[in-house]
Amino acid sequence: MVQLIFAKSKVYVHPSSSAKDNIPGFLALVRPQGAEDQDILMAWIPEPVINAEDYSSYVKVDLDPESGSTATMNEVYVSPPSTSLSSYAFSVPLRNIYSIQVRPPSLGWWWGSVIVHTKTEETLPALFFHDSESESTIQIQKQHNKEFDPFNHDGVLGNILGDLFWGGAQFLKVLEGYATLERSTLETTIILVNPEPEDRRSFSPKNASVVLAKEDKLSKAFNDAKWSILEKLASITRISRRAAQNVLDHSPPTVRNMLNQPEVQKIGDDFDSARVYLAKWAMGIAEEAERSRKRIVWNEGYHDLLDSSSGGFEVLSIDFDVERRNEVGAAEWKAFFDHTGRLSITEDEVKERIFHGGVAPSIRNEVWLFLLGVFPWDTDTEERRSILSEKRNEYYRLKRRWWEDTSRQQTDEFWKDQKSRIEKDVHRTDRNISLFEESDTPHPDPESRFAEVGTNLHLEQMKDMLITYNEYNVNLGYVQGMSDLLSPLYVVFQDDAIAFCAFCNFMERMERNFLRDQSGMRQQLLTLDQLVQLMLPDLYKHLEKADSTNFFFFFRMLLVWFKREFEWDQILRLWEVLWTDYLSSQFVLFLALALLDKHKEVIMTHLQQFDEVLKYMNDLSMTIDLEDLLVRAEVMFKRFKRTVDMIDRKQALQDPAPSVTDDSASTADNSKDSDNNTGLPRISEELRLLLSRKVILVKETERPPNANGG
Repeated sequence: MVQLIFAKSKVYVHPSSSAKDNIPGFLALVRPQGAEDQDILMAWIPEPVINAEDYSSYVKVDLDPESGSTATMNEVYVSPPSTSLSSYAFSVPLRNIYSIQVRPPSLGWWWGSVIVHTKTEETLPALFFHDSESESTIQIQKQHNKEFDPFNHDGVLGNILGDLFWGGAQFLKVLEGYATLERSTLETTIILVNPEPEDRRSFSPKNASVVLAKEDKLSKAFNDAKWSILEKLASITRISRRAAQNVLDHSPPTVRNMLNQPEVQKIGDDFDSARVYLAKWAMGIAEEAERSRKRIVWNEGYHDLLDSSSGGFEVLSIDFDVERRNEVGAAEWKAFFDHTGRLSITEDEVKERIFHGGVAPSIRNEVWLFLLGVFPWDTDTEERRSILSEKRNEYYRLKRRWWEDTSRQQTDEFWKDQKSRIEKDVHRTDRNISLFEESDTPHPDPESRFAEVGTNLHLEQMKDMLITYNEYNVNLGYVQGMSDLLSPLYVVFQDDAIAFCAFCNFMERMERNFLRDQSGMRQQLLTLDQLVQLMLPDLYKHLEKADSTNFFFFFRMLLVWFKREFEWDQILRLWEVLWTDYLSSQFVLFLALALLDKHKEVIMTHLQQFDEVLKYMNDLSMTIDLEDLLVRAEVMFKRFKRTVDMIDRKQALQDPAPSVTDDSASTADNSKDSDNNTGLPRISEELRLLLSRKVILVKETERPPNANGG
């Protein structure tokens, strides 16, 4: 006789991708007579092979879990009758289960699932909980408030079972009464079952050290030269091509050669700020000089933790659960809202869905307003209608401010210079797109450089919007590259007022890319430098030898969010994914890391010089597989997060307990900051910020007097 402790109906095995092949069954916990908890059997039995008497017992315990204390059966199907269906059945003692991988249901993936990993590495089928078919689950769901899940409130199962009640959550809660469950700290979807001490042991790098880079004679001569130029650079208040060229003219020959490379010239033609950035980098900005004195050195002890296929940490053999899904369509989007137009699911659920699938073109003009913050997520239809009305009025008020000021248009040299820059960039932005392709309208300004060429309505509206933004953000004004960010918004909304409003919100997060001193771009590239050091150390060493750790080849990609690297439709998809900030507000850096990861073998084998690396990376434009890059970037993010967690745990184990006195604790902290003796890579604050979903906002300072451009 055996005791049926727990049963859950409509737990399916999916033998193939076709729904018609799905096999329904019962997931059960069964205690053999006289067995201890560790000998309780976890079993899955297909419905068609269960006899009528036992089937009644399964149904009874499923609908009334309390009856499991008295429900008995003659046998459990360890070896059910041999059929094609029963080949998927299994029965495993809890003592033989190593872990359970849990995947709660989510939007776009309606069935939660569990995968059991045994200590004997036996292959067991994934079990899918079809909760909409399970009468017991439906009954319990009705009793629960949608905003509260008792199985996910606290304890070891928190943060893994999701926000909604589902069959797998109920199963794990019952299982927790008979076995010790511990969530893996390295892979949060894994629950360890009755873990042994060695199972809890953290996998961490054995040793590493931070050393001072030796300065050879050539480097010393270069550094001596750069400091004299830094003094001149610090006095520059107007960042323009002329100012940058002045720096270049007084640079050492090696620097001038680098900056005069054809590929550098090409990027400089498109974005003046790129040439300024590289000039400043070459001259050795203070932050760069400080950074260059410290390097993460990977000792031989790390080699057993490096995955040869990725060049980074790979401390578990468990693959990350990463997949792209179908896009959110109009019907699904509508289902997210109630009859008042208010969101009926959580903001995070919507963002997760968009992050993994994007949205259909037909609904972008609405969805993007949420993603860009024009519409707060907690508004209803009437509130959003009112917001749009206010935004329209605001745009036309700003536009009238300069439109009606004819005196300013005729006498303000700075205003005229900005207008000329804007018009030049607009007339060369996305002219292959149908809205901008034709020049079928006479130009309204006979003095314009495009008077003879002509224009069209959409080009003129784009120009007016960017001039109005110059009025809206007086400190920043217009900078090359902004037209690249505006054009997709204009095409999607096809409404100048709404597109302007969305553009202003987009520019809040992108403003740091366009600061006059290039500190925003420099900070991102320095963060990328540290990220590559940590995750792709072998590649980083090669890039050092190739004089390419300025990462200038990513300048254009980061400045305008890969706008020049993908086809039009792909850019729309990429941006809506990035706007979700689902994993990180700086997920764009993981795209860069993923691109390096994909091409590291070619770079390390064939590219030896700065110009070779730069040309190769630039030539990737329009050849990158977006879906592959997004999957790879998500995997790299999860590896990075796991690496940081792992190093932190190892650091905590190695650090001695601080003294009870405040002075000694402070001394210990200062010692740790000044010299890392733990043998572990240093995780800087810049790297830790990559784990945050909070958008980094940096504003331009007040424009210098008499400035004539930026």
